[in-house]
Amino acid sequence: MKERALPKYAQLKKEILNWLDVGKLQPNEQMPSENEIAEQFGLSRQTVRQTLGELEQEGRLYRIQGKGTFAAEPRRSENRLDVQSIGLVTTYISDYIFPNIVRGAEAAIRAKGYSLLLSSTDNDKGKERDSLSMLTSQPLSGLIIEPTKSAEGNPNLDYFLALNNRRIPYVMINAKYPEISCPCLVIDDEEGGNLAAGHLLKLGHRRIAGFFKTDDQQGLLRLKGFMRAHQSEGHSLHPDFVTSYRTEEKAEKPVAAAERLLGRPEGERPTALVCYNDMLALQLLEVIRKLGLSVPNDVSIIGFDDSSLATATEVKLTTLTHPKEKMGEDAAQMLFELISSGGASVPASKMYKPDLVIRESTRKLS
Repeated sequence: MKERALPKYAQLKKEILNWLDVGKLQPNEQMPSENEIAEQFGLSRQTVRQTLGELEQEGRLYRIQGKGTFAAEPRRSENRLDVQSIGLVTTYISDYIFPNIVRGAEAAIRAKGYSLLLSSTDNDKGKERDSLSMLTSQPLSGLIIEPTKSAEGNPNLDYFLALNNRRIPYVMINAKYPEISCPCLVIDDEEGGNLAAGHLLKLGHRRIAGFFKTDDQQGLLRLKGFMRAHQSEGHSLHPDFVTSYRTEEKAEKPVAAAERLLGRPEGERPTALVCYNDMLALQLLEVIRKLGLSVPNDVSIIGFDDSSLATATEVKLTTLTHPKEKMGEDAAQMLFELISSGGASVPASKMYKPDLVIRESTRKLS
């Protein structure tokens, strides 16, 4: 729902909740008066009173007769060990490899007697803010967070500062905002891109096209590794053979680029494709079929993540591994270390090395 579609009192409520969540209003700090809020936001006093009343009923504010309205204490125990709930924010929940990550984290969290609170951002920074606001407004022991569009900055820095101020521990998975100091668990994405391109170069391919989503760090690093493999082998990479795209472009841009490149005459088109992930590889596999070409006889193709999609079609994909459930489990264990030490002991970040899984979608050129 767009912001302008919300009723005025709901817009005001969202703004005041933001003040509380990011620490603009500290516990027991007095709110501006109804008149001041009404003037600031161009609202009637009745609308302001309705909003403050709802927040008071929800325990976010409290009123002292004759003095005014104040920010309530956070609804969480001072002892995080007593709260027994963990928040998990991922870009997606029900798609692709994310159910496996959630499954691994949930198993470890429940084994410790904690409950799991799930939220997804749909890879939208505004929704990331909403997720952080929703989760931090309730009792919480800690957070596991997958950054949203991690290559495009962090407009929600105030929320992470608020987490630090409230001593709510958190870890990040798959990527990390560079300005944030917290443990993280990531794949060596650059090495994955290097292994993919290096494998094809060793098979004799010289015209290799790469397709990478570059609004997250994973895609940028996979592209970097792809380029490094060409450089280390002394082979030039044609500028037309690298396609970058953003989340909003979905598969439309890489599909159009693949159609254009693979539609060239046999001696000019790519003999191999390296894809950002297995999902994209399957979409480009369909392009190859539509053009009357075959894998791997005409075109070799490599994915990334070794998802269930890699073996879902008649062509089994060569791909790079992702730990999935193991990452979720390790992230939970890392968070428990932070919780139990009260932040005094910070576990080291973890980088998983991807393995190349060779299946039937790549072949050696004669």
